[in-house]
Amino acid sequence: MKKHVIALLAFVLWPAAGHAQNYPAKSIRFIVPFPPGGGNDTIARLIGQKLTAATGQQVLVDNRPGAGGAIGAEAAAKSPADGYTMFLAGVATHGINPNLRKKIPYDPLKDFDAVSLIASAPLLVVVHPSLPIKSVRELVALAKARPGKINYASNGAGGSSHLAVEMFNMMSGAKMTHIPYKGLSPALTDLLSGEVQVMFSSAVAMLPQVKAGKLRAVAMTGARRSTAIPDIPTVAEAGVPGYETGSWYGIVVPAGTPKAAIDRLSREIIAIVRSPEITNRLNDEAVIPVGSTPAEFTAHIKNELARWAKAIKQAGLALE
Repeated sequence: MKKHVIALLAFVLWPAAGHAQNYPAKSIRFIVPFPPGGGNDTIARLIGQKLTAATGQQVLVDNRPGAGGAIGAEAAAKSPADGYTMFLAGVATHGINPNLRKKIPYDPLKDFDAVSLIASAPLLVVVHPSLPIKSVRELVALAKARPGKINYASNGAGGSSHLAVEMFNMMSGAKMTHIPYKGLSPALTDLLSGEVQVMFSSAVAMLPQVKAGKLRAVAMTGARRSTAIPDIPTVAEAGVPGYETGSWYGIVVPAGTPKAAIDRLSREIIAIVRSPEITNRLNDEAVIPVGSTPAEFTAHIKNELARWAKAIKQAGLALE
């Protein structure tokens, strides 16, 4: 009888054991819900390259922009739960969209299993050099003096860059006009040309433009100054007390993905993020490396959903 039970257990557990030993056995698709060239894409390609080296299998970035990240999230949620699709989750897809949009084609908790929170990042407040301001107080004063005349860009309605400015407007009394784009790259193009004058966005994408003198940085949106640019004050200390927001990057997979695959991906990503090379590189770009367990990342997503539900309700915002 015992032999039969052992044989049955071996038969039942064999697929999982086989998956753990052989995974990954082919290339992995990494869906990024924004166009190439932005902060999300930069982080995804950095992690993808290191994960390719660690696993011996190609990690192929698949950009699926649109609807504040919802198009890419839907594509990932409907992909096979076999360990060969990853999705770059962020504050837009797993914090803002579910609270802001009346209908979204995915559930941030039910349709995904968490793998690891890669990093968190405050946003950088930048302005075109033609705008005659050098501080948050001056920006607020100008926006109040010219209500609706200053245009700010975002990488999509309902995204973190959009909500960050709306929160800023609400808390400061400034009145700036929203110009949404389909991703960071086209928004940055118009910002650099002066077509729009202000943007709250990823430091990863904005710092090179600031260092080149093409944009002017006036503040960071985090709770404390960045070690990468310590001379840039936070929005809160520069004139809008209590203001704090930011972005984050994490990896999730379709719900039901084998635990062996999730565990392998989580181990590799934690090792990558916590390596001196990647830690230093992220810190240099004003990004804070994390590298969490699946359970820790799940808790983070739940906290973000609750935090943004409160903020969006207070702001009275909603999108169809």
